[in-house]
Amino acid sequence: MSEELLRCEGVFAGYGGAPVVRDISLSVCAGDMLCIAGPNGSGKSTLLKAVAAILPYGGSITIDGKEARHLPRRELGKRVALLNQLSRVYFPYTVYETVALSRYAYASGFFKTSSKEDGKIVQSVLAELELDSLRDVMLDELSGGQLQRVYLARAIAQDPDIILLDEPTNHLDLKYQIELLRYLQGWVHGRRKAVVGVMHDLNLALTFFDNAFLMSAGKTAAAGLSTGEPSYTGGTRALFTGGSLNAVYGIDVPAFMRQSLANWG
Repeated sequence: MSEELLRCEGVFAGYGGAPVVRDISLSVCAGDMLCIAGPNGSGKSTLLKAVAAILPYGGSITIDGKEARHLPRRELGKRVALLNQLSRVYFPYTVYETVALSRYAYASGFFKTSSKEDGKIVQSVLAELELDSLRDVMLDELSGGQLQRVYLARAIAQDPDIILLDEPTNHLDLKYQIELLRYLQGWVHGRRKAVVGVMHDLNLALTFFDNAFLMSAGKTAAAGLSTGEPSYTGGTRALFTGGSLNAVYGIDVPAFMRQSLANWG
């Protein structure tokens, strides 16, 4: 059985004392790509924020067997990275400086200085994501696709066990969406890491994610969890072609997808 990296048991979370996520339980193992899908307002992003310990939560969320709420921020930063949707750039940093920020959790000394090893890791990730030629470029000079690659590089350089994706492909053109998810797929399977991603594009979810978890109105709609096993029965394909997807979205999703595909001839 694969090493379990994340477990949620009876998780509740919300804002201002009002629960948005209600009694969610799931588990993620090394090598897993888990998609969280569901309509707008179903609590997907709230769940990710709880997992990242950005929001207080009820129930239990364990990262590598340790309760997330009890982990010091620097320790949590070594285990979990959050990659959000593209947002405006508010700080005047270069590409290199932005990615180097990810190594803060590993910095030592009173002034938290980076080591030579940190620099090597940052440079290696920049090269891996074809960003080395942009290392001295300011963030506000980058295109949307370049900027999201920088944020991905920052998450990878953090060297977490789990990357949380909160609709990271929004506002990106198709080429960059595919490149981002293809890279993460290789990262997960090659390094025995895990990705948990909130996705609206079900085609991309079906193509790149091994497993799926459906939410509706803050609750579990379907997960396909095997009894006693931290894995998902049948994976994304089995879950997406079953009746649960249709019930959550209120339409015959597979039929619509097949009809759309026929338009390509």
